[in-house]
Amino acid sequence: MDIIACPKCQNNAIVKSGIIKGRQRYLCKSCSYYFTVNKLGKKIDDYYVTKALQLYLEGLSYREIERIIGVSHVSISNWVKEFKLKKPPHPNYHPSYKIFKHAELLDYLKSKDQLSGAGMIITELGDKFMLIKWERFKD
Repeated sequence: MDIIACPKCQNNAIVKSGIIKGRQRYLCKSCSYYFTVNKLGKKIDDYYVTKALQLYLEGLSYREIERIIGVSHVSISNWVKEFKLKKPPHPNYHPSYKIFKHAELLDYLKSKDQLSGAGMIITELGDKFMLIKWERFKD
């Protein structure tokens, strides 16, 4: 069992003091401060946070990232705000992305036509690979 300390005075002399909104309430015996333990939320693996932020910086929208990695667009928006990221302007380029299995990716990259005329990056997504390709807008 985790030892709970008072958030005000950091003393371990605490006792249970009822339940408020389904959460245990505690009383610190040394400073008479009432508090509840913070609710533990669902923790998303840092791997997905990093991938979501990389995709955001590559120019994908929150909803596109949501569809790719399966994390809520609201969570992604909160991470962008938390880390104070700004999307760089790409006025002449538009990213497109494709998801491949390993064999499909190798077949795609065999053609030289697929490799010329645009910048691209390949990133791992679990057991698949995502290829992001920037193509210049045609005037």
